Amino acid sequence: MIISAPASSGNLGPGFDCLGLALDITMNVEPGAATLPEATGRHPALVGYREAGGNGPLGWDSKIPPGKGMGFSGASYVAGVAAAFAEQGHEIDDVRDEIFAVANELEGHPDNAAPSTYGGLTISTDSGSRRVPIKADVQVVLWVPNFEVRTSASRAALPDTVSRSDAVFNLGRVAQFIAGLATGDLTALGECLGDRLHEPYRLPAIPQTKDAIEAACEAGALRAFLSGSGPCAAAVVRPGDADRVAAAMPTTDAHVKVLKVGEGVQVLAS
Repeated sequence: MIISAPASSGNLGPGFDCLGLALDITMNVEPGAATLPEATGRHPALVGYREAGGNGPLGWDSKIPPGKGMGFSGASYVAGVAAAFAEQGHEIDDVRDEIFAVANELEGHPDNAAPSTYGGLTISTDSGSRRVPIKADVQVVLWVPNFEVRTSASRAALPDTVSRSDAVFNLGRVAQFIAGLATGDLTALGECLGDRLHEPYRLPAIPQTKDAIEAACEAGALRAFLSGSGPCAAAVVRPGDADRVAAAMPTTDAHVKVLKVGEGVQVLAS
């Protein structure tokens, strides 16, 4: 069988470590194939597969580049864990919460593991993660530079505490974002930019990404933000605006993808 888990964009601007959005680029794994030998045992797909009880070889084929802020490790953990559960005879829909629990423990933060498990827009708290139905018709324009950023290094740049005014600023914009996508009222999304918890500390090290985000906003994006810890930038757009926003983002040492919102982990073939 082939198990497919989507890439994701974490944080979505103000929803640091809480919001995630699945993207229709996938990590595919195949129990019984031999393209992921034990010598690469630190690969997160194989780690997830072993953690969930898989004990055979595991093949993999990924369209998600690592180190870009597209949830490579989260999708890999989810795909590996789901492959082990499916191999044991479980229906994926019956064990999504269990798949997420194992993958999230391995990943260490839920904003990538949740959308890769459940698909769509997800909200995560310390008590679990759930998918929020999206009524808005939107696409995601993803700006992908040729360099990488290590998540650990990016997190090290963040302060240990934030001010009350910055916390309130983000709370309001998280609510706007969820309300706009969940109701279909895109005017509820508010202004294109808006985060004070992580982007102000991360973007100075990657000015190209900052330029891409600002270009997307100027071209009519609904919201634009650092994807995960970067260096990718992501913009949520109306479908009719996708090409214009994509064309406005800089392409020197970078490329742009126009994506749909992805579905959760699933069995493609058996």
